[in-house]
Amino acid sequence: MADIKDIIGKVCPDAVYEENERPLAVVPDAKWHDVAVALKNASYDWLIALVGEDFGDALGCMYYLKSTADHSIISVKVVTTDRENPMIHSVSDIWKVAINEEREVYDFFGIKFINHPDMRRLFLRNDWVGYPLRKDYDMNPDLNPVRLYHEEPDDASVSYQEGADGKITAVPVKVFGDNEFVVNIGPQHPATHGVLRFRTSLDGEEIKKIDLVCGYIHRGIEKLCENLGYPQTIHFYDRMDYFSALPNEHCVCSCIEKALGVEAPRRAQVVRVICDELSRIASHLLFFGTFCMDLGATTALFYGLRERETILNILEETCGARMSFNYYTIGGLRADIHETFIPKVKELLAIMPKALKEYHQLVTGNVIFQNRLKHVGILSREDAISYGIGGPSGRASGWANDVRKTNPYAVYGELDFEQVVMDGCDSFDRYLVRMKEIEQSMKIIEQLIDNIPEGEFCAKVPKIIKLPVGHWYQEVEACRGAFGVYIDSRGEKTPYRMKVNGTCLRLASIVDLITRGSKIADLITIGGSLDYIVPDIDR
Repeated sequence: MADIKDIIGKVCPDAVYEENERPLAVVPDAKWHDVAVALKNASYDWLIALVGEDFGDALGCMYYLKSTADHSIISVKVVTTDRENPMIHSVSDIWKVAINEEREVYDFFGIKFINHPDMRRLFLRNDWVGYPLRKDYDMNPDLNPVRLYHEEPDDASVSYQEGADGKITAVPVKVFGDNEFVVNIGPQHPATHGVLRFRTSLDGEEIKKIDLVCGYIHRGIEKLCENLGYPQTIHFYDRMDYFSALPNEHCVCSCIEKALGVEAPRRAQVVRVICDELSRIASHLLFFGTFCMDLGATTALFYGLRERETILNILEETCGARMSFNYYTIGGLRADIHETFIPKVKELLAIMPKALKEYHQLVTGNVIFQNRLKHVGILSREDAISYGIGGPSGRASGWANDVRKTNPYAVYGELDFEQVVMDGCDSFDRYLVRMKEIEQSMKIIEQLIDNIPEGEFCAKVPKIIKLPVGHWYQEVEACRGAFGVYIDSRGEKTPYRMKVNGTCLRLASIVDLITRGSKIADLITIGGSLDYIVPDIDR
């Protein structure tokens, strides 16, 4: 791992370094853009998390960067003390993932990003008053009502451009031109996989531009977590990407355990990995069925649901639920596995090879299916990294980014399995990566199912959990890619700030990039191949 002080010190000698879980540099905003360029050139080219925060005495952001060379992670903090007109320099020209994630920070904290191309709200309506994640936000609806002036979003945006003299000028920006033909795909459309809206500019049947509109089911989970004890926050993680509920729970529990200095018992770690991989298989089976249904192959849905039901039955016996499991807890598991867990998992492993063969015979080799997917929705490796597209979608673009391999957690570092990487960069390879990952998940489970150790399934933790003061970040390989949790602890029993860094906003953000010039029918293909889940976007 490169020394963060050596990299940053060359362009910003007055940076301050803090003791924290990971290397942390506090950089003045005037030097932030130069520092960001230097860090990217030093191989810290994956912006894995951009966290807006009201630090109390200042507003600002925490940036978590990962090196694609050695997979080390560093963090940078940039703040402004101006609460009336807070501004920070944008890094959206360096990491494209920041385009929408800086808009998210503006939406909830009111921080304007200098030189950002489109400084609009992302989740909330344009007529929303105030910035809800600030600590001084008044949540009284009588004093701070939502003013519903209009239904359609304005096509007028603004970019705060910095001149050579350092002066900031608000430059009007048009989202669509006056003569563009714009249609709505969603929010009430089955192929958007939830209430997501694409405002789509068309030239005949050819897509010219897509404007992503989020926020139709926003639930304020991050705000709610600020007033709940750490154990009370875990159940929320089932309700975001609910097809990746157990890996998400694994992430938040691991983050809290790391901060506490608690290690889950070996039995709990093994069971967690088995359940994570069962969830991955179930998620990819649902992807298989719904993706094929989007394209008109409705029979495939029933094939995929058949084996998925078997997995949900296994998890229901152990967890008591079929989707909102709430099974992992701080220190391990809430309950031991059911007495039928091991034999039923073995039964699943026995039937899956035949089932996979049926899926491929039914769909994968179909010439119509291949023609709809091959060379459609090209996502280059460089764009995947810039937009932070990890998971199966990034690995289909030749980018090896599996957190289970690059930054192993639980018992993944001890297991023999392959990271599925393909280089077609298209919708067909995104489909094929997930199908091959089912085989690797089976391989992982096979190594563990007869080797679940005896012993405790949960470590002893304090009844009232207070984390040490500091910033904590943990990520896991969820079903759609790297899923991260950030916690800022002030030593209290509630988190000062808890940020959920899901995968699906990033996946939806590249729809505009990889559909331009394609036909309107390809939008359904491309969106389905990315496999985003809207509740993970609208947290």
